[in-house]
Amino acid sequence: MLALALRSIRKRPGRFTATLLSAFLGAAILMMFNSLHDTAGQPGVDSRSAESLSTAASVVGGYGSLLVFFAVASTLTVNVRQRTSEIELLRCSGATPAQIKRMVVGESMAVALVGALLAIGPAMLGGRALLDIFQDSGQVKMSVEYSFGSTALMSGVGITALAAAGAAFLAVRRATRGRQQRGGARKFLAYATLALGGVSASSTFAFSAKDAALMAPAAYGAILLSVGFALFAPRLLGGLLDLLPLSGPSGYLAVRNMRRRAAELSGVLMPLILFTGIATATLYMQGVESDAIKASGVPKSIDAKNLETLNLVVVGIIVAFSCIMLINSLYAATTYRAREFGGQRLAGATPNQVLGMVGVEGLILTVTGVFLGTVAAIAGIVPFTLVRTESVRPDQGLGIWLSVVAVAATVTLGTVLVTARRALRTPAVEAVVLAA
Repeated sequence: MLALALRSIRKRPGRFTATLLSAFLGAAILMMFNSLHDTAGQPGVDSRSAESLSTAASVVGGYGSLLVFFAVASTLTVNVRQRTSEIELLRCSGATPAQIKRMVVGESMAVALVGALLAIGPAMLGGRALLDIFQDSGQVKMSVEYSFGSTALMSGVGITALAAAGAAFLAVRRATRGRQQRGGARKFLAYATLALGGVSASSTFAFSAKDAALMAPAAYGAILLSVGFALFAPRLLGGLLDLLPLSGPSGYLAVRNMRRRAAELSGVLMPLILFTGIATATLYMQGVESDAIKASGVPKSIDAKNLETLNLVVVGIIVAFSCIMLINSLYAATTYRAREFGGQRLAGATPNQVLGMVGVEGLILTVTGVFLGTVAAIAGIVPFTLVRTESVRPDQGLGIWLSVVAVAATVTLGTVLVTARRALRTPAVEAVVLAA
C-alpha cells in the first residue's frame, strides 16, 4: 500500500497541498520554539537566560503540539471527505478497510515529513529572530549564541509525523465505517475536552493574584474549550441552521448545502474557533495583567517582561498560523465544489445566486465560529480577571474583540468569495465534466 500511496501523491499532488502547508507551518513553529531548548542547554548559558528560553519553549510546546494536530486534522478531514467516491471505488475493487487506512496514513506521513523537512530552514531563521527579541528586551544575555539541535529537529519532525498519522487514521476510519457507527469517539473526545477545559479554567481560582502561573490555567482552559466546541461544531451548526429565517434562492441553497455538509464544515470551523478563542483570551488577559502592574506603581520585573513578550509573540504566531490554516481549509473546501457549482448552474441557478449562497454560508460560518470562540475565551478571561483585579469584566472594552472579529470575518468571507468567484469562471458543463 506504500507504493500505492506514493503513486497517488505523484498522480495528483495538488490534493495534498493543504496538508503539506499545514505540516510545513506546524513543524516550523514547533522547531522554532523548541530550538530555544537547544540554545538554553548550551554550556556557559546563565541560569536567568536559560530559564527565560526554557519557559518560552515549554509553553509554546504545549500550545504548538495541540495546534499542529488540529491544523493537520482539519485539512486531512476535508481531504478525506473529498475522496469518498475514490475510497468507495477502492472498496468495491476488493481493497479492505485496513489497506485503505494504510494507504491514506502512508500518504499523509510522507507529505508531513516533506513539509517538516522543508520547514527546517525557516525554523532556524525564526528561532534566531526569537532569541534576538528576548535579548533586546533584556531577558537573555547578549552573549548567548543561538543553537538549533536535536531537540528542535526531533520535536518538529516527530510531532508533525505523529499528528499526520493520527489525524489521517481518524479521518479515514470515519470514511470507511458505516454511518450508524460514526460519532461515538468524537462525542466522547468532545465531552472530555470540554470537561478538562472547564476544570482548567476553574482552577484559576486556586492561585493568588500575584502568582506567576496565574494566566496558564485560564489560557489552557480557553484553548481546550475552543477545541471541544470545534469537535461539537457539526451538531451546533445544524442547530443554528434550524433557527435561521433565511429566504430567497441564495439563502435556501446555503441552508440546504450546509445541512448536508455539516460534518465536512467542522474542518473549517476548527481553525476559526481556535483563532477567535486563543486571540481573544490571550490579548485580553495580557491587557489585564499589564494594567494591573501599571496600577501597582511597581516597575515590571524580568518575569513580567518575559511573560508579556512571550504572550505577544505567541499570540502573534498562533494567530497568523490559525489564519493561514483557516484560509487553507476554506480554499481546499471551496475549490473542490466546482462540480457542485456547475450542477447548480445547470439546474437553473445564476452565478450571482451561487455566489450569494457561498456568501451566506461564509457569514453563517463566521457567526458560528466567532460565537463559540468568544464563549471559550470568556470562560478563561473571567476567572483570570476576577482573581487578578477582583472585577468580573476587563477594562479593555470591546476594541480587542471587535478587531479579532473583523479579522475572522475578512479572512472567512474573503477566502470563500474569491475562491468561489474563481471557480465560477469555468463554464458549468466543463466544470461538471472535468470534476467527474
